[in-house]
Amino acid sequence: MKLNLKIPKSLYPFYKDELKKAKQLFNEDKFQQSWQHLERAHIIGQPYPFAHSFVHWKMLVFGIKTKNPKEIIGQIPRLLVGGVKSFVGNIPVGNTGGANVPPLQPMEIPEDLLIVIQNNSNNETTIKR
Repeated sequence: MKLNLKIPKSLYPFYKDELKKAKQLFNEDKFQQSWQHLERAHIIGQPYPFAHSFVHWKMLVFGIKTKNPKEIIGQIPRLLVGGVKSFVGNIPVGNTGGANVPPLQPMEIPEDLLIVIQNNSNNETTIKR
């Protein structure tokens, strides 16, 4: 079994772009749109412990900056456990990572992200619908 600690180099630019868009939109006070890009980054990075944990960190910071106690409280356990679940390959595929959804609930992956993930992931991490 191959451990996928780091996001594949071919997938990383898509992950990084979602984080960049989230930051840009947050700085423009477009919080809902910013959050949507954090969710997309979560979906992309979820199989990889470091990327997964980093998105939960960004979501926690988002909750703090927007003074959202539900998100702050919801992100702490996700931050502590999310990367571990990725490490052992036990993730709820497609889950958007926010406190507004159950942490273990698989979810539908948006079509555009599914294509990106399938075309830029290692065979071991290819996600099927």
